[in-house]
Amino acid sequence: MQFHTGRLIDHVHLRARNVAAARYFYENVLAVLGIPITARGEGWFQVDELFVDGLDARATPSHVHLAFQAKDRQTVDAFHKAALAAGGTDHGAPGERYYHPGYYACFVLDPDGNNIEAVFHGPSTRSAPSVVIEPTP
Repeated sequence: MQFHTGRLIDHVHLRARNVAAARYFYENVLAVLGIPITARGEGWFQVDELFVDGLDARATPSHVHLAFQAKDRQTVDAFHKAALAAGGTDHGAPGERYYHPGYYACFVLDPDGNNIEAVFHGPSTRSAPSVVIEPTP
């Protein structure tokens, strides 16, 4: 069985009540995955396909489920620990899930209540470490 990734989602946009708290949370949990914040400015930051900015007075925070890929079970465990230390709330401790054999995941709520998951699908081979996009001249 093959799985293809990197073809469906261009980006995900979250709206945060407190961008500083959100950035602290995501900097810490994504560091466990080896993925740094790639761009930032006044009231916003970006990590690969994830864009987070602050709310205006009329908006409400996002409430979505995002699942981040982990390279192994130990990374899922470390992600959960880092998330709790960075202000997240436990929403499902690391462990096997019934979704398919080898599905090992944890769930946390970020500071705005988004359901954030780290998942390891079991041993597999990737065709490439990431999708590389470069502008054409």
